[in-house]
Amino acid sequence: MKNGLLALNVFLLLAVGYLLVVHFSSEKTSRTSGKSATNDSAAHAATFRIAYFEMDSVEANFQMVKDVKAELSKKENEINSQLDRLTKEFQQKYNYFQGQAQAGKMNQTQSESASLELKNLDEQIKNRKQTLDQEYNDLVMRRMKDVKTCIEDFLKEYNKDKRFAYIVSYEQGLFFYKDSALNITSDLIRGLNNTYKKKKS
Repeated sequence: MKNGLLALNVFLLLAVGYLLVVHFSSEKTSRTSGKSATNDSAAHAATFRIAYFEMDSVEANFQMVKDVKAELSKKENEINSQLDRLTKEFQQKYNYFQGQAQAGKMNQTQSESASLELKNLDEQIKNRKQTLDQEYNDLVMRRMKDVKTCIEDFLKEYNKDKRFAYIVSYEQGLFFYKDSALNITSDLIRGLNNTYKKKKS
């Protein structure tokens, strides 16, 4: 659970990479037989532009990402609180039964019954933890998908005039050169926040 926010950041990076791969694999260019390969290549090179955005800036400034992180953090705290309460209840029962046994107030049947009760309670706590973890992971995946969809939808609208062949997320170590004239981060953040604000209101 504590890795939920880290998972969100990794997912956002993977989502952008996925969009790039899907775009590369699904783009089909049709060439007319009357044009030469040289003319096609020259025309394509003249119009081929790649825009990029800084993913860390989007994560830091896109209100939806902030809201998702806050929601995940709140959910994580609720789960931890619930598990802490169950663990304390188990510990109290264990201490009570142990005290009774040490004081000689439990016979063999009562001792076996207490052991069975503690075993069942421990099993219930493990099952509850597993359920809560699954619910949390499902929530993380749903919210990551929501953020990815929001970015994807905005970029489709942003690039409806087809001025860019690709829009990628800039990550340290993946790219060695970038032309800052093609940085659309501020446009993306502004547009995403405006769109998100309208959806919320």
